[in-house]
Amino acid sequence: MDESGQGQAVAGRRRERGGRGAAREGRGRGQGLGRPFIRRNIPPYDILSEENLLKIESAADRILAEIGIEFRDDPAALDLWRRAGAKLDGVRVRFEPGMLREVLKTAPARFTQHARNPARSVEIGGDAVVFSPAYGSPFVMDLDKGRRYGTLEDFQNFIRLAQSSPWLHHSGGTICEPVDVPVNKRHLDMVYSHIRYSDRAFMGSVTAEGRAEDSVAMARILFGDDFTDQNCVILGNVNVNSPLVWDGTMTKALRAYARANQAGVVVPFILGGAMGPVTNAGAIAQSLAETMAGCALTQLERPGAPVIFGNFLSSMAMRSGSPTFGTPEPAIGSMVIGQLARRLNLPLRCSGNFTTSKLPDAQAMTEGTMSMLAAIHCGANFILHSAGFLDGLLSMSYEKFVLDTDLCGALHTYCDGVQVDDDQLALDAFREVGPGGHFFGCAHTMGHYQTAFWDSELADNDPFEKWEAGGSVDAAQRANRLWKKRLADYEPPALDEGVDEALRDFVARRKGEAPDAWY
Repeated sequence: MDESGQGQAVAGRRRERGGRGAAREGRGRGQGLGRPFIRRNIPPYDILSEENLLKIESAADRILAEIGIEFRDDPAALDLWRRAGAKLDGVRVRFEPGMLREVLKTAPARFTQHARNPARSVEIGGDAVVFSPAYGSPFVMDLDKGRRYGTLEDFQNFIRLAQSSPWLHHSGGTICEPVDVPVNKRHLDMVYSHIRYSDRAFMGSVTAEGRAEDSVAMARILFGDDFTDQNCVILGNVNVNSPLVWDGTMTKALRAYARANQAGVVVPFILGGAMGPVTNAGAIAQSLAETMAGCALTQLERPGAPVIFGNFLSSMAMRSGSPTFGTPEPAIGSMVIGQLARRLNLPLRCSGNFTTSKLPDAQAMTEGTMSMLAAIHCGANFILHSAGFLDGLLSMSYEKFVLDTDLCGALHTYCDGVQVDDDQLALDAFREVGPGGHFFGCAHTMGHYQTAFWDSELADNDPFEKWEAGGSVDAAQRANRLWKKRLADYEPPALDEGVDEALRDFVARRKGEAPDAWY
């Protein structure tokens, strides 16, 4: 941050102190609080033997040592690798086996990302699971207006919907691209919107080093310099240019977050048959190599900085070359990625509500459920793309957003596992009911009926005749009604006026420093 930005942050902290207690009290009254995150009570699913895990790790080591990874347009990153002992040949960097694992030992196994409402702070790592909306779509769609380019209004609407759901834990990042705002300035409006319309944890920009620094600067205004320097308050999601290329746009943004002690989410984007092999084992080995290199770079920039081991395996329709999402091969591959991340002792981002469907239909929910269950069973801690993903991530769907959050609600109960104690075993109920009786009105049922089963907001469980008499409304139509109701009922969480003023001043000043750019 430049000197002017630091002055803004100091002024913002001073104004914040006067009303912080009242503001926090107000924030706690926001709707849809729910759990801040999930504590999983079911174990991750380990599918590969030790022998086969070692084979994949060995293949990744050979990729790193024999082929290497290119780090383009970032001389500072190359200098960090040189000083760490890697072998450089121009922009090609090669790593001796074990080198990256040694560097990664300083990365924390778990950390807290703080929200401006402390009750909504999330833990990332260990047994914690955090659901976050989908990320990066240029288009939005709904049943009323169809598919269209996203706007800032759409972006803010999805923040409001996320804030209103008790089944999401995070505000997300680029939920959709607000293409009505200049490319070089939209990150300012996006970060401000997350802060203004949600009191949950959020993500910043990664599309340029300066935009990443702006994002961190705005987080400093919100949380204060000292707190931000010692705690994670913002995430940045960066992607590898698979295969085996890290470009300077991403590494500079990644290092900007790391040197500010903020968390990078390091994610290869591997479409099997295009950016990686068609075979699962080969794609997994590639993913491991690329991700370890990105995660290790954060530790060279600032040892101890939080970082999330990310993964995005996907497949292709080999007859057409089109990407496919929510298919079984990447889903089962996620299980192996989970095992590998745990062996590195790093938090994991994996999978999401993936689909290639163009509508919130049966295909969308089938593919989304497959990939979400894979994320749960592989042990993922931060699940980006938990809600809204449609059209191969090209579109954010209002209807699918609320359908997906309903699935997220079911997964809360799924992750709770099965509790076993005297009350849950219900022997008193068996004594009361006896052979041939029924449990519907017994004391045990009456004591549990309000919380016994997860209750969907969208499922129709009425008899056919009642459903037909009500207009034969399908799930997508019910979702259409629900998102509209949630937006109508939405109330913004309180934000300290001094902080809000400092943020708006920062945004206005930064926007005024450069002409609009649309590419």
